[in-house]
Amino acid sequence: MMLSLPMPARAFVIKSFTEVDIQRSLRFGVWTSTEKGNNRLDRAWQKSSSLGPIYLFFSVNGSGLFCGVAQMMSGLDYTKNTDIWAEGNRWKGLFHVRWLIVKDIPNSQLRHILLYNTPEVKPVTQSRDTQELLQEVAANMLHIFCTYAGSTSLYTPGHNGLM
Repeated sequence: MMLSLPMPARAFVIKSFTEVDIQRSLRFGVWTSTEKGNNRLDRAWQKSSSLGPIYLFFSVNGSGLFCGVAQMMSGLDYTKNTDIWAEGNRWKGLFHVRWLIVKDIPNSQLRHILLYNTPEVKPVTQSRDTQELLQEVAANMLHIFCTYAGSTSLYTPGHNGLM
């Protein structure tokens, strides 16, 4: 299945503290971030959701890989909280996501993709949570997610994303 990234879509890196939170996002179809991250994503939704999809590229801190791509399906609802997260109700608000691809992509397959919209040029693998990706970077990452012949994912029994 080949997905395309329609213009003028926006895309962000999501860095999770735990794999458990990503697995719960897969199950419940929601996500949340830090207050700063939620504000950034909500502004992007308000400004751009009518222009095309907003993609989220997920990675667990310290895992050495990216593990999936989801589409943001709603703006932030700051009145809703959930206790599904590993740290309980620490995170405020949530938004809906639709998972498009669930697959482990080692950082070695992505390290050549550089971020030019940061103070220092650096690999996408060194992104911070809710780092916005330029469209060319997002398209390159999406192509790798669609074509990489990996055999593990968050659905793999006994999955341990640490490389």
